[in-house]
Amino acid sequence: MVHTFIYTHKGTPLYFVWDIESGSLYKVDDVAFLCAKRRYGSLSEAETDKFKSFSAEDVSEAEAEFDELEKRGALNAEPLIRTFNKRIGAVKALCLHICHDCNLRCEYCFASGGSYNTPRDYMSFEVGKKAIDFLIANSGEIKNLEVDFFGGEPLMNFDVVKQITEYAEKEAAAHGKRFSFTMTTNCLLLNEEAAKWLNENMDNVVLSIDGRESVHNAVRHTVSRKNAYPVIVGNALKFRKIRGDKKYYVRGTFTARNLDFAKDVIALNDLGFDQISMEPVVLDENDPMAITESHVEEIKKEYDVLAEEYIERRKTGKWFNFFHFMMDLDHGPCIHKRLTGCGAGTEYLAVSPTGEIYPCHQFVGRPEYLIGNVSEGIKNSGIRERFSGYTVLKKAHCAGCPAKYYCGGGCAANALNFSGRPDGQYKVGCELQKKRMEVSLAIQYIERNGI
Repeated sequence: MVHTFIYTHKGTPLYFVWDIESGSLYKVDDVAFLCAKRRYGSLSEAETDKFKSFSAEDVSEAEAEFDELEKRGALNAEPLIRTFNKRIGAVKALCLHICHDCNLRCEYCFASGGSYNTPRDYMSFEVGKKAIDFLIANSGEIKNLEVDFFGGEPLMNFDVVKQITEYAEKEAAAHGKRFSFTMTTNCLLLNEEAAKWLNENMDNVVLSIDGRESVHNAVRHTVSRKNAYPVIVGNALKFRKIRGDKKYYVRGTFTARNLDFAKDVIALNDLGFDQISMEPVVLDENDPMAITESHVEEIKKEYDVLAEEYIERRKTGKWFNFFHFMMDLDHGPCIHKRLTGCGAGTEYLAVSPTGEIYPCHQFVGRPEYLIGNVSEGIKNSGIRERFSGYTVLKKAHCAGCPAKYYCGGGCAANALNFSGRPDGQYKVGCELQKKRMEVSLAIQYIERNGI
């Protein structure tokens, strides 16, 4: 399958041909571009008129090059794999809901203020121990295991986080395993003591900040409705200073209120952060902050705006990574990852404060997706079996998508919320994923060629 797209850099259109199966990217001239569109897709009326202006010799030369690339398997290549199911035997990662409580009340929060529509609760050390025991017992031959501390706000149950981490490291040594730990925090409680401990013990730390102060304060408040931006940013910057080269990133969310989110990414970079993500909010389409299909074209243009600034800044002392532009053409995700995405429900599971097991953090609190509990283990293997079949090869809407191997079929929770099925389609997410892929490919070409 072949995908064609145009990216405009410094006012000049760059024409690209992308082979989805082989992962080959070609920057071509306008003749070859329209030849590719005609050969692998279709031409618009305007493109047909332009094509007629090309000389027969130029068209013949382009077609001959495509013939040769096809012979080598570098264009219109055969599918990487035709049948596949996710592995459901071994569990690699757990997301521990260390507490169902939060010291912020973000207006767009999918977790209902950190409670997940359940009674506000805190995970005990005993439940945490059983979760670690469950992961080790169900990890099979996997040596490297992952634990994500999530909430709510995990630092509201910091002592238990520390106890679980210490216990996990001791048990890992006893069983020939290794744990890597991640925490997502809103930074409000990220004081000097917490920052020092996280820096020493967490393999990755995610800092939640929405960008510009006005944007952040419009949607993220304390329980008493106060604006805490200066405290949050101050704590985050102090942590960034001691973090050095260790993994971290700032994760923001944009809504329909700030479709100019490129300014929020740049604001975060100007503050001093160099690892940044800015995610589109996922809300019911009737919510005034929701990203809907009517916003898609504007958002696509904003990604172009961000990309141009991104390219220029990466040549200077304000170099930074933007999560959605970090596409690796040479090594990329492995075949398993390309077909399965995040592994929710199979190798990745979430645990509630009371020890209930769900397919991922966004399914916590939904009884129809309860898999079991850390005391008794897997009680409903049927849910895991269902999730094992949710791959790009079995989703009709993924078949012709150029981004399918870098998306893994999309988020099951978002699909459920918008289509009623975990293997359904969240159309807005699909459109934005395709755009981000195109921009990522163009950026790689531009940076590699010093344009």
